[in-house]
Amino acid sequence: MTEATGPLKGIRILDLTTVVLGPFATQTLGDWGADVIKIEGLNGDTARNSGLFRNRGMAANFMQLNRNKRSVSLDLKTAGGKDALRRLIPTADAIVTNIRPAGMARLGFGYEACKALNPRIIFAVATGFGQDGPWRARPAFDEIIQAASGFASAMGSDDEPQFVPSLVADKLTGMALVSAVCAALYQRAQSGEGQLVEVPMLETLAAFNSIEMMGGLSYEPPVGPPVYKRMRERKPAKTKDGWLTMLPYSAANWCAFFEAVGHPDLIEALGVNDPVLRNRNVGVIYAKMREIALTRTTAEWEELLLAIDVPHTSFTRMADVTEQPHLKAVEMFPVLDHPTQGKVRIARPPTRFASTPATIARPVPLLGEHTSEVLGEVGFSAAEIAVLVDAKAANVG
Repeated sequence: MTEATGPLKGIRILDLTTVVLGPFATQTLGDWGADVIKIEGLNGDTARNSGLFRNRGMAANFMQLNRNKRSVSLDLKTAGGKDALRRLIPTADAIVTNIRPAGMARLGFGYEACKALNPRIIFAVATGFGQDGPWRARPAFDEIIQAASGFASAMGSDDEPQFVPSLVADKLTGMALVSAVCAALYQRAQSGEGQLVEVPMLETLAAFNSIEMMGGLSYEPPVGPPVYKRMRERKPAKTKDGWLTMLPYSAANWCAFFEAVGHPDLIEALGVNDPVLRNRNVGVIYAKMREIALTRTTAEWEELLLAIDVPHTSFTRMADVTEQPHLKAVEMFPVLDHPTQGKVRIARPPTRFASTPATIARPVPLLGEHTSEVLGEVGFSAAEIAVLVDAKAANVG
């Protein structure tokens, strides 16, 4: 353990989240210096045993989402577990949860109950669907949200929708949750008042997708279909020996590209200097670019495109991402010594704060590793903690 130095140092977060969305958000808050106390059931977050692992309870997915946290294991269905959480709430700045509001209320820890214990509390809840809508009680998973938001249709087509093979809804909503917590903390600093904050997955992904995909639906009545034509045409370009992303963007880029490959005639023929004509002809322009791409190797293209300042990159296999030249140079994936798991590789905090740097101050915790430590901070004696353990209301790891 090292000292946290991030901009949220001094903020305490009670983390009642599981799996991906919530833990991603709370890990970011912890990276930025907050004291994050992860409240887990006696069997732990289900992600502890999801996917590959070296040791049970510390699966790879869990390891990537739960550093900079202290684990407190409580059974919140027991009187002892409830009492322990009630004694923690007054010490917290924010509660972050992705348990459905009805579930939190049944446990006795809905917003009003928590506010009664701590009027300044920020109660941030990530839901599947906004609680003012008819789907508020439905369960939500990433693919459900990709489907319902139009995201899968945008990624594939209306006739054949496709899921992005990534938990994009979870992670985007997690980022929105971080922003919401920070904004509410700022507002409380001005007013002294806490508040309830809701970040719904469906609404978040729908808003995210609408930025470029609403297209003609941006106007009433619509002036065209909901599509961003250029995205449909931007595809990997096959070279003589592999693949490349070539992305001339501005008029200057396209002129430089066609001049460099010996086709200056296409500048006028395809109207690349006029943004309206360029957009109208985008399918033909990209098809011509992909045709030309076959004439050189990937390395030859990279040398040429770098010289004329046209955006491009070769493709990195996921298996090679730790060796990607830029990511390797900035030490994006350090290998650390975990006290119980040996050497582990993680993605370091990507955000840079010049004066208050984000740090990896704590390794990923074992289940209940900090139960005694944290409960001791709010006045529990060793004997009281032992009673909780004997009553199966707590686990000390």
